[in-house]
Amino acid sequence: MSAKLNIASIVGARPQLIKAAVLSRALRARSEFHEVLIHTGQHYDNEMSRVFFEELAIPQPDFHLGVGSASHTLQTARMLERLEEPLVTTQPQAVLVYGDTNSTLAGALAAAKLEIPVVHVEAGLRSFDRRMPEEINRVVADHLAALLFAPTKTAVENLRREGLAADKVRLVGDVMYDAALFYEGIAVKKSNVLERLKLSSKGYVLATVHRAANTDTPSNLRAIMEGLEQVARNVPVVFPLHPRTRVALERDRLLERSSEAISIVPPVGYLDMALLERNARLIATDSGGVQKEAFFYRVPCVTLRGETEWTELVALGWNRLVAPVSSSAVFEAVMAAIGSEGAPDAPYGNGGAAELIAQEILRMGECAS
Repeated sequence: MSAKLNIASIVGARPQLIKAAVLSRALRARSEFHEVLIHTGQHYDNEMSRVFFEELAIPQPDFHLGVGSASHTLQTARMLERLEEPLVTTQPQAVLVYGDTNSTLAGALAAAKLEIPVVHVEAGLRSFDRRMPEEINRVVADHLAALLFAPTKTAVENLRREGLAADKVRLVGDVMYDAALFYEGIAVKKSNVLERLKLSSKGYVLATVHRAANTDTPSNLRAIMEGLEQVARNVPVVFPLHPRTRVALERDRLLERSSEAISIVPPVGYLDMALLERNARLIATDSGGVQKEAFFYRVPCVTLRGETEWTELVALGWNRLVAPVSSSAVFEAVMAAIGSEGAPDAPYGNGGAAELIAQEILRMGECAS
C-alpha cells in the first residue's frame, strides 16, 4: 500500500482510553497507518480523562467534541450530531470503536450512516441483560461492525450464536491485558498511592461503583455502602469515588455516614489504580474493566451485580457475583471471597492483542484497496 490507511479512533470514557493507549501505540509504530483520535468528551473532568492522556502517553485528540454528561439518549444524540463533521472532514477508511459505552454506540452508528467500515475492539461480550445500556451498546456495535475483535473464545461463540459471519470475527486476546503488562512496572516505579493513603500491601479491600443500575437505584446503592461499612469493621475499605457515585451518595444522604467507616478518596489515575488493584486483598466492583484487572493481578474479585460479561472469571473461580439486594448479601460475599483463589488459566491471550489487531486492520485495508 502506497497511501497510508486512515483510521479514526473514537474514545470517550476511562476504559476506552486505556485500550486506546496500547492500540494507538501499535498503530502509530507502523508507517502504513495514519490515526485520527476523536474524543467525545463522555468523561470530561481531569480525574476521569486528562490524567489518563498524561499518564499513558496517549496522543492528544485531533478532535474533542465536548459532549459531557447527560441522559443516555441525549448524550448519544449529541455525540452522533458532533461526530459527523470530523468523520466527513477526515474521511477515514475505517472507524475504530472500543467496548460498550455510549461513545461506542454513537461511533458505530455515525460510521455506519456514513458508510465507513466499523471495527469493534472487545466484540462479542454479553451479560444477557438487555436492561443494561452497555448490553445494548455492545450488541448494536457488533451487528454494525465489518471487523470484530473478540477477546475470548466465549465472545467468539456469542457472535456465532447471533449469526454474525465467521469471516468478520478475529480472536485476538484482550488489549487491557496488554495494558496491564506494559504499565505494571511503570506503576510500581511512579505511583506512591499506598504511602499517600497509608495502606499496606494486602491490607485492604478496594471498592468501586459507577454503573447506573447501582447508582440510580437507591436500594442497591444503600445495600452496597452498608455492606462495605460492615466489611470495614474487619478490614479497611478504600473507595475511589466516581463523580456519578458522589452525586448519588449525596442524593441519598449516604456520603457523610459512609465516610466515617470507609476511606472514600477522589478518583485516581490509571497508574495509581493499577497499584491499588495489584496490592488489594480483594476487589469489590461493578466495573467490567476492574473485574479483569483484578484477574490480571490474581486478586479475588466480587462483582456487585447479578451478571457479568466476563463469564470466564466466574467459571475459573476468580470472580463471584452478588446482586446488591441487601447489605448482608454484599458483606457475606466479600468476606467469603477474601483469601480465595481461582484456577490457573489465561483466557485473555498473551499480551499481544494490539499487534494482532493492527495486523488485521492492515489486512482489511489491503483487501479493500
